[in-house]
Amino acid sequence: MNINWDLVLKIAVPLFTLGLGKYLDRLLEKRPRLIIYLGHASAFTIRGNPDVVVHTHAVVVRNAGRQAAINVRVCHHVLPENFQIYPPVPHEVVRDPSGSAEIVIPKLVRNEQVTISYLYFPPLLWSQINSYTKSDEGFAKTLNAIPTPQPAKWLIVVIWSVVFVGVVSLLYLAAVGIIAVLK
Repeated sequence: MNINWDLVLKIAVPLFTLGLGKYLDRLLEKRPRLIIYLGHASAFTIRGNPDVVVHTHAVVVRNAGRQAAINVRVCHHVLPENFQIYPPVPHEVVRDPSGSAEIVIPKLVRNEQVTISYLYFPPLLWSQINSYTKSDEGFAKTLNAIPTPQPAKWLIVVIWSVVFVGVVSLLYLAAVGIIAVLK
């Protein structure tokens, strides 16, 4: 079977250009990109007379973009009285008469992250506290943090290269099949 290299190039070059353009767009993008990591929620029983149950969880707010995020708003259905921001950054708490509240951080520079830790008592649960996070540039992406080992960068490149070759091969075979059927 002869390989039609002209057809292969006509299929592969636009796909490669598309992938390269997407990668360069992501690499050179000049905007903030907020990411929220929801940490582990836990409950402690403090022994005493009577025993006291205390709940806690943390939220990490990170600017993974290439530009500062302005007016980062961490919004809450209910904001417990006991919370801590680390590292300490300037912030303002804006409370609503309905009980909801926002922690407003004026600026998060690129690659900066802050951890907001909450301490509260039952019947309040972690799922009843945080609502959403946004900045002047848009909403944050929320990730549930589960510690997992990450594959090496070279392995990811190899895997995506094999996937690319596979897609190009399938497209080539489909094009050859269509040409054969049409003849």
